[in-house]
Amino acid sequence: MSPTPLAKNTLFYGDNLPILRDYIPSESIDLVYLDPPFNSSRSYNVLFHDESGQEAESQITAFEDTWHWNPAAEEAYNALVTERGESIASLIGALRQFVGTNQMMAYLVMMAARLEELHRVLKPTGSLYLHCDPTASHYLKIILDTIFGPDNFSNEIIWQRSLPHGNTSRKFGASHDVILSYRKSAQSTWNALYTAHREEYLEQFY
Repeated sequence: MSPTPLAKNTLFYGDNLPILRDYIPSESIDLVYLDPPFNSSRSYNVLFHDESGQEAESQITAFEDTWHWNPAAEEAYNALVTERGESIASLIGALRQFVGTNQMMAYLVMMAARLEELHRVLKPTGSLYLHCDPTASHYLKIILDTIFGPDNFSNEIIWQRSLPHGNTSRKFGASHDVILSYRKSAQSTWNALYTAHREEYLEQFY
């Protein structure tokens, strides 16, 4: 079924996966920027805890606003490994063996399904920017390499905070997020931006 035609400047509210599938035609989008909800700042270990129902109630409460391995995650996983291409199916299957069935794997499965759709809707000249954090950026880069191709990786951009947070006696405070940039193809549009030289630079070198 073809997506429903869109009016100009349409704003959607809701889960982007069904919206992408129902409304956005293939190769129709110039630029994608996404900053998906992923709260990894409270307890790194909780993300990798098997969701068998044995977690402490306080940990479950703390992560109610994040991903969980539940029937929806299992359904999305099965769709990826049975209905998608061999490369993404193999990768997601291997990640499940390595990561386990926990909140992190639920996040990666849900992200992979959406990144496949975003790849579909991008024009050959389009680009994607994914804002994430160091807790999951290494997994997401492997998924993006599989979907977009490693040759289409453009940049890892560091978004630095003015002040680190989460500093404890056992680790350094988090001081940055990561933005992974990929192009759809070698035809991608790139508009280089320049700013004026500083007066001190001009005085020193010219």
